[in-house]
Amino acid sequence: MTWNLFLALLPLALSLWLFDWPRSRFFRWGVVGLTGAMFVGTYLKYPSYLLNMILSVLQNIRTSYLIVAAVMTLLLMGVEILILGKNKSRSVFWWLGFVVFIAFLPNAPYVLTDIIHLIEDIRRDYSAWLITLVLIPQYLVFVGIGFQAYVLSLINLGQYMKHQGLGRFVLAAEFLIHSLCAIGIYLGRFWRFNSWDLVTQLDTVLQKMMNELFDKRPLMILAITFAVIAGLYYLLKWVTESIIIARQVKQISSFETSTPSLQE
Repeated sequence: MTWNLFLALLPLALSLWLFDWPRSRFFRWGVVGLTGAMFVGTYLKYPSYLLNMILSVLQNIRTSYLIVAAVMTLLLMGVEILILGKNKSRSVFWWLGFVVFIAFLPNAPYVLTDIIHLIEDIRRDYSAWLITLVLIPQYLVFVGIGFQAYVLSLINLGQYMKHQGLGRFVLAAEFLIHSLCAIGIYLGRFWRFNSWDLVTQLDTVLQKMMNELFDKRPLMILAITFAVIAGLYYLLKWVTESIIIARQVKQISSFETSTPSLQE
C-alpha cells in the first residue's frame, strides 16, 4: 500500500517543480515529505523488492527507448516553441520531467482499483470491529490521498497552462489525460505493466496494446474507467478549488482588516 501511495504522490511532487504551483512552502514540503516517507516505508518493509526492481529497470533499459524518449522531448519542445515563441521555451530537463510526470500520473487514479484488496481482507477471518474501525478507514484514507494527488496534479497543470496563455486547451488536456490514465490503469491492473515498462519493454507494451486493447471487453472497461475518473475528478476539483478560493478570500479580508486606512 505504501508503494502504491508513493507512486501516486510522485506526479504531484513533480508537478510542484514543473508547474511552480502552489507557492506555499508548507504544502511543498508536506508533499515532498509524505512522498519520501512512503518510499522509505516501502524500503524498510520490502528492501530486497525495491533493490531488485531498480536493478531490473537499469539492466533492461535499451538505448533505442532512451532515443525515443529524447525524440519525444525534442518534439514537445518544438511544439512549445511554435506556440509560445522561442523565448518562453523550457529546458530539456523540464521536458524530460514532464514525460516522467505523464508516465507516472496513471498511478494516482490507479489507487481506486486497490479497493479489491479491501474486499479480499474483508473476506478473511477478521472481526467486524477490526474491519469497521481499521481496515475500511485505512483504505479510505489511502484511496482519498492517492486520488486527491491526481486532482491537485491536474489543477497545477491547468494553472500553468493558463499562465502560459493556453487556458482554452485545459479542458481538452484534462480529457486526454483521463483517457491516457484509463489506458494506464488497464495496462497495470489487467496486464500487470508498470510505468517503467515504457522504458524497459516498450515494444512489448505497444504490441500487446495493438493486438488486444481495442477488443470489445477492454474498450468497455476503458469507457467505464474513464467515466469514473472524470466524474470523481471534476467533483473533487470543484471542492478543492472552492476551498482554495475561500482561503484566498479569507486571507484578503484579513489583510484588509489588519491594514490601517490612510487618513487625509
